[in-house]
Amino acid sequence: MSYKDALRWDARYLNDERYATFSRPRPFLVENKRFLPRGGWALDAAMGLGGNAEYLLKRSLHVVGVDISSVAVRQAKARLPGLMAVIADLSHFYIPPHSFDAILNFYFLQRELWPLYRNALRPGGVLFIETLTQEMLHVHPDTDPAYLLAPDELRQAFADWEILVYREGWEKSRGGRSHPVASLVARIPDSS
Repeated sequence: MSYKDALRWDARYLNDERYATFSRPRPFLVENKRFLPRGGWALDAAMGLGGNAEYLLKRSLHVVGVDISSVAVRQAKARLPGLMAVIADLSHFYIPPHSFDAILNFYFLQRELWPLYRNALRPGGVLFIETLTQEMLHVHPDTDPAYLLAPDELRQAFADWEILVYREGWEKSRGGRSHPVASLVARIPDSS
């Protein structure tokens, strides 16, 4: 991401009421809470306003939330004093190895991070990913396809993990409209 992306997201969080819903946890996370660890450390990548981070904090996890938007990070930190919040471009953010018990990646697609997530999770750690698919081009043809998943791409990328939940299709958004997503909960294989 770039400085322009940071400015664009800052403007959205400041001026667009639709983004206020980002202060609530994603339904896919709540539906699959049984896979979350009972404690430990979690990384919320591209956390936005911290809705998922808040949910994890309430479940006794220590949370590091990262987002490129300074507006989002400041708002999340103001609401969630226990959150370790970082303003950073994930393309240039060091994710320490074997440090997290859970990693969340919602509506942010940067495929280069996937191997880093594998390295960052402790054995038995879980990964939650949900993001848009190429079906989005039928609704918004101007969307950059680089940020959209191909059919079955997410499942194939994590085929050597223990896939706990996978679904792909149209889901109703928090605003009531439908959008095409792929959703995954996967556990890193225990190397012992």
